[in-house]
Parts: sequence; structure tokens; C-alpha cells
Amino acid sequence: MTTNGDIAAILQGIADLLELQGVRFKPEAYRRAARSIEALPEDVRTIAARGGLDDIPAVGTAIAEKIREYLADGRIPYYDRLRAETPEGLLALVRLPGVGPKTARRFMVEFGIAGPAELGAALAAGRFRGVKGFGDRKIQALQEAVAEVPAPTARTTLRTAWLMANALVDALRAGAPVDRLEVAGSLRRRRESVGDLDILATSVEPDRVLAAFVALPDVATVRVRGPTKATVVVGSGLQVDLRVVEPAAFGAALQYFTGSKDHNVQLRTRARDRGLKVNEYGVYRDENRIAGATEEDVYAALGLRWIPPEIRENEGEIEAAAGGTLPTLVDRSDLTGDAHVHLEPGATPAAIDRRLEEAATISLAWIGLVVPDDAPELLDHLDHRRAAASGRAAARRAIEVPITSTAPVPTADAVILDASGAGHPPTRAPVGKRPWRIVGHLDRAKPASGPPAPTAEWVAWAVRHRIALEIGPDPGQTSLDATTVRALARASGPVHITAGVETATDPMNTITLALGVGRRGWLGPGTVINRTDPASRTPPA
Repeated sequence: MTTNGDIAAILQGIADLLELQGVRFKPEAYRRAARSIEALPEDVRTIAARGGLDDIPAVGTAIAEKIREYLADGRIPYYDRLRAETPEGLLALVRLPGVGPKTARRFMVEFGIAGPAELGAALAAGRFRGVKGFGDRKIQALQEAVAEVPAPTARTTLRTAWLMANALVDALRAGAPVDRLEVAGSLRRRRESVGDLDILATSVEPDRVLAAFVALPDVATVRVRGPTKATVVVGSGLQVDLRVVEPAAFGAALQYFTGSKDHNVQLRTRARDRGLKVNEYGVYRDENRIAGATEEDVYAALGLRWIPPEIRENEGEIEAAAGGTLPTLVDRSDLTGDAHVHLEPGATPAAIDRRLEEAATISLAWIGLVVPDDAPELLDHLDHRRAAASGRAAARRAIEVPITSTAPVPTADAVILDASGAGHPPTRAPVGKRPWRIVGHLDRAKPASGPPAPTAEWVAWAVRHRIALEIGPDPGQTSLDATTVRALARASGPVHITAGVETATDPMNTITLALGVGRRGWLGPGTVINRTDPASRTPPA
């Protein structure tokens, strides 16, 4: 049940946020109203029911309306908008013992300090010595407050975070009255690692959704439980936020909580330049919401095409969207096969059939199986499986050789040049000409001694020889990261994307991971060689 203290607290919060923004006079009006409500001998609900909110001392018409909103919906949109507009670092400063909004604003305006970490660095550097208002006792208290700020939690691999998010979403869909349910944050942007999870939902019964969420078996600790948001920690230590938002704001919330922070800052600047305001609730002209139900509407209201989540990093994507030059990113439907698939040791012909069936389950038309030249039984069976069949992909032959090899290469559809231990690209002409050539295992290219070659050297070499570099099996476990992929894309260098046939039954199989790296690198389908079939005998473009 809502109490007078709850309403007083949120009005006090509005006052603090206004003061952080440098607004004059209004903060004190909200503080007076907060004190007045906190001192009431009667429950504010009872007063509201008889139409008496405007009669409460220090509560004017505008504040009375905000109280009605809170009593009706459990939230005050004005407070939510103020909080969304305030940098998280400033909010963290205000939460420190002994640091109020005036002091936090002073840190920002006079010292350029925007968070506890920067405050700690300034204290360590002695920047407050001799500054008015910062005596020895004050400085010591600030040092103690900063020292108690918990260290950032360790980041989780994309694969692990994805599996946890899937489990939570599936459980919510099965046990709660949700309408829309989406995962946002760095997971949606396919970052190689994830700090926490953000899940958004719409529902006509938010209380039931939040109650089901905090009761899920994976939840170890409940940190926050409010009318529209809950924060929990799951058993692995990963923090998960669930927000239940209104349908009219779902697109705006999805955009806002997907990020990145730098991308969102640029969007807010663009909105301000057009006389608009954008936040997690929508795009506003004055107090009128003009967009928010879908992400497409949010971007369109700012004069932009919708921007794929993977490239929302403030690296030119907003300018490209404004100028109509956003690339078409590689998609799952662009991949027809995988030229680099291994068989287990001691494989029999039946193992080839299993791989071909696994490939079909992820809609691949063909796969290149690495079969050595001294396995005639396997080669014969592979040759019999060159035509696709129902429930089975077509077989193509791949062979894997060291990238430094000078030996003749057996006939194959694809040659995998194993970069393990190579350190640097070879100086001689690479083996083979007609088959596809793909540099595999670049993550193992570190030499036995000395530093490995910079990835830029591999990119230049691959472009020069028209040899594909492979986006490997796991982001964070491969040296072909999004930065390298973007350099390849700019140079029109060929790329092979591992489809992960061996992990076809994994809900977060390799093809999803690898595609995320490619899309984060602005990779289009044009230079991805496994969009076609090597049996065509056409060298990569």
C-alpha cells in the first residue's frame, strides 16, 4: 500500500534531481510539499478520495496532479523523465554518504567530476586541498565514502549471458501474463561480454509479472522490487533488471536500455537541436509524446533510419542513418553453408551423416567436412553425399594444412590454412589457387616466442591475396574481433563465418555468436564467401 512516506520520498527525489540540473526555486517547492505530506496525520489516499489534495499545505495544483498519477499508476512520469536525463554517475555521487545534490553538482561544474571513480581519483590527487568547503574532516569523510563503493561486478561471456537470458525469458513467458518481452542492453548489441541483463516487458498486470520474476528458481537475491521494476541477482552473480513498461513507450524503452551510452547521448543531442526531448518514455515536443511505441518511430522522429542494435556505439552510425548510408548487415539468411567443419577423432561414415543432419537443423544447404587424404572410406562416403537430401545438407570436402605448408594440396573444395603458432602471415605465395582459401584458427596464431602480428597485418595480407579470414567460434576467444572485421569490411576483404554445426543443438550456437561479431563490424553479405557454394568452383570475389 502506498504510504505518505513513499510519496514524500519521491517528491524529495524530484527536488534532488532538479537541483542536480541547476534548476532554481522549484527544488524547495517540492521539498516543502514532501515535508508537508510526511507530517500529515491522515493517509494521503483518504485525502485524495475526497478531493482534498489541493488543500494540503505547500501542495499546489501541479504537485497535486503528480500525486494523483502516483496513486493511480505507482509512478510519476515527470520524476522518471528527470531521472533518465540525469547521468548515472551523478546519481551515484548523490548516493554517497555526506554528498547531497548541491555538492554533487559542484563536483561536476567546478571540478569536472561525474562519478565516484573520478571523485576517488581527485581525492587521491589532492585536488581539494585548500579549496573552500573541503576541510580535512570533509576530505576524510569523502575518502571513506568512496572506499565503500562496491567494485564493478565481473563481466559474463556473451554465450553464458545469452543462455541465462533465454532461460529467464522462457520462464516468464510460461508463468507470467506478459505481452511483449525483449532483452535489451549489451546482450542485444552482441557485446563480447555482458555486465548485466536488461529485460523489458509489457503487461496489463505488472504486479503479477514482477512477482513471478522475483520468484524464479534462478533468482538468488532480490535487490529492488517496485511497482514497475525489479532487480535481482541470479545464482551465477549476474544482475538482472526487469522493467514493465506501457505499450506506448515500449519502443523508446527498448532503444534507451539497449544503448550504448555514447549512442544515446548523441541521440539526445540530436533531439535537443530539433527542439525535442528523447528518453526511455518516448520522443517529446514540449510535454507531448510524438513517438515511443516502436524503435522505428523513435528514430524516425529524429530524422533517422532505424539503426541495428549491434552498431549502436557512436562510431558513425548516426551520421550514416541521417545520410542514408547505413550498410545492410550480414544476416542469418545470407549464410548457405560452412566450409570448416571437423569430424570427431576416429570418425566413421555415419559421423558424416550426423554432421550433415546437424547442418540441416540450422538450415544450411552444404558443409565442408575436413577429411584427411588417408581416409579413403570417409572420402568415398563424402563423395556419395555431395547431393543434398531431405533432412541432410550436401557434403563438400575441406582440407586443413598449416599456413606455412609448401606441400601440394589434395583436391578439395576449400583449403583451411591453419594459423596456429604462425605469428605472422607467411611471406611466400599461399598454397592453392582455385579452391576457396580460408585462414582458420587465427586465435591460435601466437608464436612460441615473441609477439604475434598485429591484426592489421593479417587484414592487409588477406586482402592482398584474396584469402578469407574466419570469424571464429566464440567472441572473446578469437583474435578476429569486431574491430578487425570492420577493417576487413572497409577493405572489401573476404570473410568466412563459422556456422557452428558442432553446436547446432546449443540455443546460443556458434552461428549466432559469429554473426554478432560480423554485424558489430559493419559486415555486409557481399564479401562473406559462405553465402555461396564452393562446388561452383568460383573463387571468392
